[in-house]
Amino acid sequence: MPLAVALVGVLLPWNNLVVPALPEGTGTYVGVNLAAAGALLATARLTGSSWADLGLDRRDVPAGLRWGGAALALVAAGYTAVLALPPTRPLLADARVAGLGTAEIAGDVLLRIPLGTVLWEEVAFRGVLLAVLLRVLPVRAATAAAAAVFGLWHVRPTLSGLAANDLVDGPLATAAAVTLVCAGTAVAGLLFTWLRLRSGSLLAPALLHLATNTLGTLVAVAAHRLG
Repeated sequence: MPLAVALVGVLLPWNNLVVPALPEGTGTYVGVNLAAAGALLATARLTGSSWADLGLDRRDVPAGLRWGGAALALVAAGYTAVLALPPTRPLLADARVAGLGTAEIAGDVLLRIPLGTVLWEEVAFRGVLLAVLLRVLPVRAATAAAAAVFGLWHVRPTLSGLAANDLVDGPLATAAAVTLVCAGTAVAGLLFTWLRLRSGSLLAPALLHLATNTLGTLVAVAAHRLG
């Protein structure tokens, strides 16, 4: 239990306090988060977690590809359907990508999201944190706890998104929106964890996470350009 508490104590402020304090730039973001992922994996291995515990056993890769590939295809189909219909297209718009150039979009889709966000978050939440929690909690409780921390991890990004898109006005509306979005993210965390446990591989939730974020960026850009 002390290791689980310490891990939560590191993760909760990481995305809400540490990352915002970093110098801007994809290189810094990716480098720091990759280093953190490596440190977490090393700590987990030194404290007794096996590669299978972490979802990184090579024998589980085929199952991870099957489950993750199916999830990726569903996300792609959903985004395509929403983008194709003019009435629903504005739902995909995000002011944070509206002014990005081709090089910036490529940097986000090829580096920042896959390495700095998806790999780091999957290692942290569906890999190390889940493995540590499963040592001291039943599966359902460990899954719920990891999902709750994942939801709280997104407080600062949610605030940034709300501000960039001018979606709410006033502290009460902001608090309500943040609560709603973080709760939704926690539910997504439950789905990611289910995929991880069902397939045995971290690859399954990573592919779903990658599809959600990278394709989300691309369709947001497309939504702005199509109008």
